[in-house]
Amino acid sequence: MKGSSYEIRVTYQETDMMGVVYYGNYLRWFEIGRTEYLREKGMSYKEFEDRGILLPVLESHCNYHSPARYDDLVTIKTKISKLKRTKIEFDYEIIRSEDGELIAIGSTVHPFVGSDFKPISLKKKDKEIWNLIEQELVKSN
Repeated sequence: MKGSSYEIRVTYQETDMMGVVYYGNYLRWFEIGRTEYLREKGMSYKEFEDRGILLPVLESHCNYHSPARYDDLVTIKTKISKLKRTKIEFDYEIIRSEDGELIAIGSTVHPFVGSDFKPISLKKKDKEIWNLIEQELVKSN
């Protein structure tokens, strides 16, 4: 997967009684991956919000392949998979860094909304951000 990679270490608090990462934490890791991806590309979430653009989660999907465990070093791979005027979709892979094993794959869909949570056209609202994201989509596919 092209795009961005970000490594984190699994903390004890992220695991359940079975000693594996609790399933809900993967969505948090997706958020970390998405946030760091945008920051790496020159646009932080905070900057989106400062420009009056919010990105709530509309959909999330995760398929689990292998458990992550306490103290594993995992890589969150993130890329933009779809871009429309009113929404964006990100794809994720979670990989165990030590052995390259695929742990999970997933995606999230985010509408572009204003502070009133009504949909906006990103292309009309902020051409600079639109162009940046559009360029990244081309690079990552």
